[in-house]
Amino acid sequence: MEQKSNDLGTGKIGKLLFQLAIPSIIAQLVNLLYNIVDRIFIGRMVNGQLAMAGIGIVTPIVVLITAFSALVGFGGAPVAAIKMGEKDNEGANKILSNSFTMCILIGIVLTIICYIFKTPIIYAFGASDATYKYAADYLSIYLIGTVFVEIVISMNSFINTQGFAKIGMITVIIGAALNIILDPIFIFGLNLGVKGAALATIISQFISAIFVLRFLFGKKTILKVKKEYLKLDKKVVKSVLSLGVSPFIMQATESIVLICLNNQLARYGGDLAVSAMTIMTSMMQFITMPLSGLVQGAQPIISYNYGAKDYDRVKSAFKLLFICCVTFAATVVALIVIFPSFFVNIFNGDKELIEITSWCMRIYFIGIPVFGVQIACQQTFIALGQAKISLFLALLRKMILLVPLIFILPMVLKSGLMAVLMAEPISDVTAGAITGTLFFRFYKKEFCSEIAA
Repeated sequence: MEQKSNDLGTGKIGKLLFQLAIPSIIAQLVNLLYNIVDRIFIGRMVNGQLAMAGIGIVTPIVVLITAFSALVGFGGAPVAAIKMGEKDNEGANKILSNSFTMCILIGIVLTIICYIFKTPIIYAFGASDATYKYAADYLSIYLIGTVFVEIVISMNSFINTQGFAKIGMITVIIGAALNIILDPIFIFGLNLGVKGAALATIISQFISAIFVLRFLFGKKTILKVKKEYLKLDKKVVKSVLSLGVSPFIMQATESIVLICLNNQLARYGGDLAVSAMTIMTSMMQFITMPLSGLVQGAQPIISYNYGAKDYDRVKSAFKLLFICCVTFAATVVALIVIFPSFFVNIFNGDKELIEITSWCMRIYFIGIPVFGVQIACQQTFIALGQAKISLFLALLRKMILLVPLIFILPMVLKSGLMAVLMAEPISDVTAGAITGTLFFRFYKKEFCSEIAA
């Protein structure tokens, strides 16, 4: 990243963004296969609908585990990139090493807590007696790999931020490919069912974690995990967590949203509606994870050049990021709304499930194009170290708008199921409009005409 940026002309910023973003997007899409492939095979099991509902119930826990990796990785990587832009690579090494320690400790603590409270958590998240077994079987094994998940996602951010996006992509592809191979063997060949899906996932994450650590402790990396910096430094921890809290809340609140949705959908639509939400959650990830790949590709460029005070390059990178995020979100949502049954049939061929999920999708996803505005603007705030406003925007869409609407709208509309689904597009459009407005006002004031379009 450092050498490329030194030689970069402003007109070539787009080329560099795509050089970094495309491997990140591929990595995110491949990483998505962990969940997608699991659910495709699980949906084809005997009692596939109940098994899908069970997986959907524990999905908030999986999301929460991922959110903690974002707390460290997405918080530490931009800070490290800014340090690199300031020519302080030793300071960046300290941030990387402290972040490694944090992700290990977080993984251990999460594993212990989730095991202790596993049963009450599953029932609180909307499980019925029919779906509890599937949820518990999957979660009991998945939690064994929590530390591996933290390492892969957190530390991969530091690989990408140095400009080694292809290496980051390869580490993810290795795990996902192995997961695809192991899933049918464990689920059907060894007749392990949902336990087999979870086992395939943690083995795959373990292998990915080995490749990530091998690179960061190796000779090719610019930044290295150093023994002398593994002891936590309060100042470093504060800088990482203060910036990482925004992406953490953005993902952690997704867990809260899923809990609320599953409970309300179970109330108004039963286990079938929860199964539909499990499929829609997978489709939502198909939108959000490539968007995450885009912002991960743009983040090193924006952070590095912000640290180097080259605001023209910051402006160029943001404009391209904004256009790509909105265009991608709009295109994918159009396909989902026009051909919903095609996507549902990938997971389960039951006619009743296809019918209800297709209907739900057309309501649930309609506001996502505006979400492209929010993620581009909010993630640029993070790349520039603007922690406070990023935190507010992370809370806005889900906690301030979406969660209350999930419970308020059923009191207003006759159809409780439609009301719950309508909460998503209303929140997306409102939050996107507010985020875009705040972003352009902030930068016009902060940098005058330097960054504002």
